Amino acid sequence: MTGPQQPPQRVVRAMTTELPTAFWAFHNLYHRPYLEYAHIQLGDERSAGELVHATFMDLALNWPDMMEDANHEAYAWALLRERIADELRLQGRVPATVETAVFARVNRAALESVRDQLADMESALGLYAAISRLPERQFDVMVLLYVLGYPTEQTAHILGVTPATVRSQARHAKRKLAKDLDLTVDLTADRDDAE
Repeated sequence: MTGPQQPPQRVVRAMTTELPTAFWAFHNLYHRPYLEYAHIQLGDERSAGELVHATFMDLALNWPDMMEDANHEAYAWALLRERIADELRLQGRVPATVETAVFARVNRAALESVRDQLADMESALGLYAAISRLPERQFDVMVLLYVLGYPTEQTAHILGVTPATVRSQARHAKRKLAKDLDLTVDLTADRDDAE
């Protein structure tokens, strides 16, 4: 994977001892969702891991600047999305969302019978293809909520937005998906923070 050059090892060692507890708390809270999201986009765990590591290194090096930003989560999320877009552009390809999301969902349902998994995969292909065509914010919300399974409140924290924004973006996305897939959607049955 190409990208920003890694800092010298002595800088990494110095950073691990000098970074504030708040950075490590932020890292612990968002590393996994960032990694899962990057994997959905890149389709490769190793590349996703390297990209997320580089993103957190950049955040660590710029931690004081980030802390001056009123919305730390949105700042970090924008950096992650930018790195993913740059990586895909460098590779000359589109996100692997459709394939990766389908198989992530099938793996989550691994206890079901093989027949049910294949039927699920077949119907999910069209849905995930439609999700990949959503506007950026709606796409992020749908991937975090429904592909990766994060609750509304946590999705809001990851994106640096309010839970109401997440619910609104999910409703808009569902309407668009229903129109694109010629389906009827019950918007009164939206996911709730209590999940």
